[in-house]
Amino acid sequence: MYAHQPDKKQYEFGFKRGNKYHNIERYEKAGPNHNFKTKVRWTDAKGGHGEHYWDYNHGPKYHDDHGDHHGGYGYHHQQDVMVGWRRSVLVRGSFLLNVVFALYVAVRVAAPPRLVAPRGALPNIHDNLTASPELADYPTEAEPTADDPSESPAPPTPAPTLQEKVYPDLHTCHTPTLTARPALHGTHWVLYNYVPADTQPACNESVTYTTHADFTFLDNVVPLVERWRGPVSAAVFAPGGDFNSTLRTVAFLRTCRPLVAKHVTFHLFFPADHMPSHVPPTAQLLAQRPSCSTPPPYLAAHTYKRAHNLTYPVNIARNIARRAAATYFVLASDVELYPSLDFITFFMDMMRRQDASRAPAPTRRVYVLPIFEVKSGLRPPSTKAALVRMLKRGSAIPFHKFVCPQCHKVPGMREWADSNATDTLNVVMVAKRHPPYHHWEPIYVGTHLEPLYDERLTWEGRSDKMTQMYVMCVLDYEFHVLDNAFLVHRPGIKRPRRDRQRDLLTARQNALLHNKITPELHTIYGKRGLCYL
Repeated sequence: MYAHQPDKKQYEFGFKRGNKYHNIERYEKAGPNHNFKTKVRWTDAKGGHGEHYWDYNHGPKYHDDHGDHHGGYGYHHQQDVMVGWRRSVLVRGSFLLNVVFALYVAVRVAAPPRLVAPRGALPNIHDNLTASPELADYPTEAEPTADDPSESPAPPTPAPTLQEKVYPDLHTCHTPTLTARPALHGTHWVLYNYVPADTQPACNESVTYTTHADFTFLDNVVPLVERWRGPVSAAVFAPGGDFNSTLRTVAFLRTCRPLVAKHVTFHLFFPADHMPSHVPPTAQLLAQRPSCSTPPPYLAAHTYKRAHNLTYPVNIARNIARRAAATYFVLASDVELYPSLDFITFFMDMMRRQDASRAPAPTRRVYVLPIFEVKSGLRPPSTKAALVRMLKRGSAIPFHKFVCPQCHKVPGMREWADSNATDTLNVVMVAKRHPPYHHWEPIYVGTHLEPLYDERLTWEGRSDKMTQMYVMCVLDYEFHVLDNAFLVHRPGIKRPRRDRQRDLLTARQNALLHNKITPELHTIYGKRGLCYL
């Protein structure tokens, strides 16, 4: 490279630079008579080449002998100064631009070429909202590119599954053994796993249906397990003499209904002041083989519970069954509610698919199954298609429509009924327990982390699930309504019925809720707008 300036208004410079990839040369000269010329020539290793030439010649526009034609000396002098000033600016600007260009070319020529991958597809708008602004999709110096033959580009990171996003600890859960063990639970004795199921899935492979009953309701276990085909944890209230009736019923069901033996684990419990006369070891019960031709023991008309006017401790039973469940996911329900077919398969498959929501996972969510009831004498539907047909005919209705419609009014029920029945499970509606659904008592799939039930409340006093629902509202739970799953009650439409004794127990329980339990919940959990007990 060289540069030379022999006079104030003259200069020339030039250079030749290159390597095995590029070669470039440039020459430029400015003379005293308003002339300017430059040329650039380049070649590259792939046969590319080119040349550019510039040649500018400017003579003075006005001469002294024409001065009087343009108003005399004053005008001529003014025009000459303006023209000279403009030319000076143009020459200096051209010189500056050419110097900058020459330096840029010199830097580019001195370095070997770098291959740059083309930009990938634009991320979708959800990713744009959460991506860090520093993570541009251009390659950096240390980053391999798509054109680099030595290394292929990394594949795009797949979106997380629902399990990875919301339940990352599912595959690290512990599967407990179904070992029989007694325990004192408040004022009740509990015989956990007293009659264990013959099979047990891993904790991350299934969903446990947790339920409760006394022995007179255990006939419902048969249609329940025929549909569920998975683990069932059943807490059975067996005070005093009902304990022996319960043992005979369990032995009968296990012998005569093989699916019961395969899937159902029974936990028996009773008040400490209503103990049975004898508790035989589990092995003795399992060895029994009653006749299946005799009347089932659960048809007995006399019960110890009724004779001693005992209330049914529904929430103690619910908590026992849920605590004893050996899987990560649980469906806490009632024994007279029968599930739709293949729920476990559909639900676990949903865990392996992407979450329907692209937003960050909420801290707390559960999955709701709508509940229905059908007329007496009809077979409960097992698929959504059959249920929708019965709803259209009026032979099926939403659960407790005539008893407590607000208790089981599901948000998005019309969307649920209109959604197509498929072989997959999806979320059709996300709701919260806010007005007009502030009396909603949904039944749902959750985990062992969800709030337990208040054990001071009995079935006879009603509103036994309201405290749990209030706590979940205050904790801002989301209720994800599932589209191809449901529960259907044992046939028979419930109608309002006056029961003076139960009305007295309801009034007493409402006073307990209002005067004691509600202030306690406000102290422990606080309050939240739109949450009501």
